[in-house]
Amino acid sequence: MKNTEDNHNKEELYSKAVRAGKRTYFFDVKATKSGDEYITLTESKRRFDNDQGKFVYEKHKLFLFKEDFEKFQDGFNHALAFVNGDEMPEEDSTLKKISEVEFDDLDQ
Repeated sequence: MKNTEDNHNKEELYSKAVRAGKRTYFFDVKATKSGDEYITLTESKRRFDNDQGKFVYEKHKLFLFKEDFEKFQDGFNHALAFVNGDEMPEEDSTLKKISEVEFDDLDQ
């Protein structure tokens, strides 16, 4: 039986931290027990908690699975192009504008 450290190293394949002002973003590539790779995007923001009287870190995670990488990248590229005022990339027929998304779509 492998020890916990060996199992942890096998799960986490790559990690990159990006500091951006008051936030830090972590891009972690991990693998499931069956070897399927996925990415976790974590936003960490330091803030002062008055109730506890100390600094705490708020974390928000997004799990991105391999079968969604291409669609995620297409959507992200469109959003970046819009914000930067660049020419919009060719529209992917699988992408929907927010106004076209139904709550039922979230289960897919």
